[in-house]
Amino acid sequence: MPENISSQIFTGSRVLGYVSTHIPFVARFIKRRGETLLCTSVGKWFHTYGCDKFRLLSVSGEHPGPITCMCGDSYHVYTASENNVYAWRRGCELKHVYKGHQAPVHKLLPFGTHLISIDEDNVLKIFNIKDESEFLELTFDEDNFKISTICHPPTYLNKVLLGSKQGQLQIWNVRTSKLVFTFQGWNSAVTVTEPAPAVDVVAIALANGKIILHNLRYDQTVMEFVHDWGMVSCLSFRLDGIPVMVTGSTKGHIVMWDLEEKRVMSQIQSAHSSQVAGLQCFMSEPLMITNSQDNSLKMWIFDMPDGGARLLKKREGHSLPPNLVWHCEPTGENLLAAGRDSSLHIMNTVTETFNKSMGKASYNRKISKKKKRLQIDYLVMPPITKLSSCMQRDKQWDSIASLHEGMYMATTWSYNKIRMGEHKLKPPEMEKGVQATCLTVTHCGNFVVIGYSNGQVHKFNMQSGLHRGFYGKEKKLAHKGAVRGVETDLCNQRVITVGADDKLKFWYFKTGTSPFHVLKLEESVSSTKCHRDSGLLALANEDFSITLVDIDTMKIVRKFEGHVGKINDIDFDCQSRWLVSSSMDCTICTWDIPSAQLVDIFYVEQPCTSLSMSPTGDYLATTHVGELGVFLWANKLLYERVFLKPIDRNTVDIPKLKLPYTAAEKPDIEDIGRIDLGEEPEYKSPEQISQELITLSDQPTSRWLNLLNLDIVKMRNKPKTPLTVPKSAPFFLPTIPSLELEFDLEKEKESGKNRKLLIPESLSTLTAFAKKLVSCNNDKDYWLCVEKLKSLSPAIIEAEITSMAVDAGGSIEVMRHFLVMLETMLKSNRDFELAQSYLSLFLKTHTKTISQNEDLRNALETVEESAAQTWSRLQNHLFYNICVVKALKDM
Repeated sequence: MPENISSQIFTGSRVLGYVSTHIPFVARFIKRRGETLLCTSVGKWFHTYGCDKFRLLSVSGEHPGPITCMCGDSYHVYTASENNVYAWRRGCELKHVYKGHQAPVHKLLPFGTHLISIDEDNVLKIFNIKDESEFLELTFDEDNFKISTICHPPTYLNKVLLGSKQGQLQIWNVRTSKLVFTFQGWNSAVTVTEPAPAVDVVAIALANGKIILHNLRYDQTVMEFVHDWGMVSCLSFRLDGIPVMVTGSTKGHIVMWDLEEKRVMSQIQSAHSSQVAGLQCFMSEPLMITNSQDNSLKMWIFDMPDGGARLLKKREGHSLPPNLVWHCEPTGENLLAAGRDSSLHIMNTVTETFNKSMGKASYNRKISKKKKRLQIDYLVMPPITKLSSCMQRDKQWDSIASLHEGMYMATTWSYNKIRMGEHKLKPPEMEKGVQATCLTVTHCGNFVVIGYSNGQVHKFNMQSGLHRGFYGKEKKLAHKGAVRGVETDLCNQRVITVGADDKLKFWYFKTGTSPFHVLKLEESVSSTKCHRDSGLLALANEDFSITLVDIDTMKIVRKFEGHVGKINDIDFDCQSRWLVSSSMDCTICTWDIPSAQLVDIFYVEQPCTSLSMSPTGDYLATTHVGELGVFLWANKLLYERVFLKPIDRNTVDIPKLKLPYTAAEKPDIEDIGRIDLGEEPEYKSPEQISQELITLSDQPTSRWLNLLNLDIVKMRNKPKTPLTVPKSAPFFLPTIPSLELEFDLEKEKESGKNRKLLIPESLSTLTAFAKKLVSCNNDKDYWLCVEKLKSLSPAIIEAEITSMAVDAGGSIEVMRHFLVMLETMLKSNRDFELAQSYLSLFLKTHTKTISQNEDLRNALETVEESAAQTWSRLQNHLFYNICVVKALKDM
C-alpha cells in the first residue's frame, strides 16, 4: 500500500479534541509575553497553550515516535522520542537534536547550560545544549539502583538527586561525576521527588503511598504523610507564601496537605477521571495546573473557605475514544461527538476555543450537579451509542436525542443550553432485557421515533417527553425481530423502518397501525442513513454491500459492492451525489450515486467507526478506533480541478493516508504583537545600516517638526489672563559655617585671579548644554551633545539655541561649536531630519550675527557643502524613482 498516492477527493486537514496524554506538562513563564505557557504531549506532537485564555498557540513538528517525556527552560522545550532528545524554540522550531542513547529516554532535566537525560537502560547522559556534544555519561546497575526520579535541590551547586525503584536515593556531583551521598530510603520505590521551598528539604513520594519530607543536609525526616488513595503520581508546593503541599494520585484525586498542622487540609475526589500526570503551583499566585491521561488540562484556584481549590478553567476532550460524530448545524461549523466516556461534546471546526462539553449523561442531572467536591458521581449513564438531532426548534426545547448502551431509555439534550435535557424517553410498557437500537428526530424537531430490539417502534414528543404512539398492531410489533433502522421523510408524512426480518416498511406518520408498503430485501441490514432533501435511503447490509432506496418510488435504485469488512457508517454529501462509507477493513470509500461507481478509496491507520459529511461539503469528519480525537478531511474539489473516474478496487493501488494532526489556532488581535513563545535576546537594529544611506532618527515628529513654528504655538496657547509673578526671594550672601556670622568671599577671589574682568564663575550665563558644547574636542563629544538635544523638549531646544546669542548670555564660540556639531551630523548621514530642523532654527534665530562674523560664515559654508552634498545625492535617487514610476504609468 503506497503512501505517496493521495486520495482523489479528500486530504487530511486537522484533528479536533486532543489536549493531553499521560506525559506531565511543562510550564514556562515567558517574560516578554508576561504569561505562563503550558506544553502538553499529544502523542507524536506537543501543544503550547497560553494560561490567560487556554488558547492553542502552536503545534510542534512530528516526532518519529510517541513522546516519552518532556521538560523545559526559558529558552527551549525538550522532548524525548525513542532514543533521541529534541530541543524546540517557540513551540514549533526544531533547534537541536541530541543523539547517543541506545534505549528510549524516560527522564529529562535542564541543568543550566546542560541537559541531563536518562534512558531505560539506566544510562545517564549530560549534553551541552548549544553544541549538542556529550559532556558526561554514567551507567548504573539496574539490579542495585534503577533510576526512577531526578531533581536538582536548590543551592546544591552541580548536584542532582536521583531516586530509584529499590528505594535508595543518591546525590551526585555531575561536574566531577562523583557520588556525594547515599540515602538508604524507606524500603519502597521512589515515585516522585520535588524540592520544597525550604532549603535542604525535598518531598519524596513512595510507591506504598507514603510522602516523606526529608532534610538532605542532616539526613533526617522532617515529617511524614500517608496517602490512602494509592500511589502518588505528582507533587508540588504552593509558592504564594502558604505552607501547603499538593499531591495527585493514580486514581485522579488531589489532596492538599497543611504542613504547619501536619494534616489534610482539603481534597478533591475525581479531579480527573484518570491518573493525574502533572501538577504544578504557580509562583506568587494561588493557582495550580493539572493534566491527566483523561485528555484534559485544568486550572484550579485556591479560594475555598477550607483552603481547597476549585476549578477555574479547563480544556478537555474525550477521555475515551469517541464512536459517534454528527454535524448538527447547517453551517457545518459545529459538530457533535459522543464517546465511550458517556459525554457529549460540541466541537468547532474553525477554532477549538469554542469547543464545549455538554457534560456526561446522568440518571439525575440535578443531583449530579449538586454533588459536593468530595463526592464521586455514581449516576453516570452508559456510553452513547446513537445520536440524532434537529435544530429547527432548538431555542424552544431540546433538539438532540441519544441512545445508551444496553438501555431501552433514551435521553434528550439541549444544544442551545449546552447541557443534558430534562426528559427520559421510556415506553409505557417494556419487557426486561429490551434495548433501544435506533432513533431519528423528525425534520420539524417535534418528535423522535425510536426502534427497539423486540421489534417495537415508539414515537415521543420532544417538548414534553410524552409517549405519542407506536407503529404496528399485534403486540405493538412493527417487525419480527430487532429494528435495525428508522427514518422519516422531509414532510413528516412517512416513517420508514427496517428490521431483522429483512423487510423495509413504510408507515403513515400519524396513523401507524399497519404499513402501507412493504419491500422485501435480499440482505440483512445493519444500519440506515436517509437524505431527506433528495428522498434517498442508504442501507448498510451485513454482506458488506450498500443498497440505495428511493423512498418516493419505494424501489431499490442502486447497489454498491466493494467493502471486505463490516460497514461501520455511511453518509451522503450535501448534494446527495456521493455516498461515503467506512468499514472495518480500514477503508473509506466514496461512491458516485448517478453512475453507481466507486470514485475514491483510501486506507487509514485505524478503522473508521463513524463519519459525517459537512452540510456545506467542505469537510468529512471521522472517528477511529483507539483515537481520542475527531479527524477532519478537506474536500479538494472545492479548490482544485479534479476529474473523477471509476475505480476498480482489485486493480488500483489503494493509497494509505496518515491521520491528520492538530493545527494551531488563529491568534487574537491583541496577541498579534506578542507572537514570540520563548525567551531570546531582543534584537536591536543597528544605528545605521550603511554610511552611504541617509538615516532618520527614532524621534517622534513632535520633537522636531514644529521647531520653526514654536512662536505661533506659544501665541495660540497663551493664557487670556496674565500670569501673576511671585515675589522675588531675598538675596543671601554665602557664609562660612561657624559660631560667628562670616561671609565667604574666597571663591570669588580664586575664580577671578586669571581674568581681566572679575566675574564670579557662579554668575556665568552659559547654559549647561553650552558649556558641554564648548568643551567638545572630537566627533564623539559632539555626538554626546546630540544625544542631549534628543532628550530635550522642543521648547527647551529653542531656548538653548536662542541663548547662544551674545546679547542673551552666549558667545560666538558656542555658536561656532554648534555649527561644527551640525556638520558632524550631516557628514555621518545620521539623524538627517534633526540636523535640518536644528539648522533651520539656528539660521532663523542668528542670521544677523552670522552675517557680521567671519568665523561663523566660514563654518556655515562648510555646513552648507555637507548639506548640499547629502541632499543632492538623495534628490537624484528620488527624481530617478519618480521618472521610472511615471514611465511605467504611461506604458
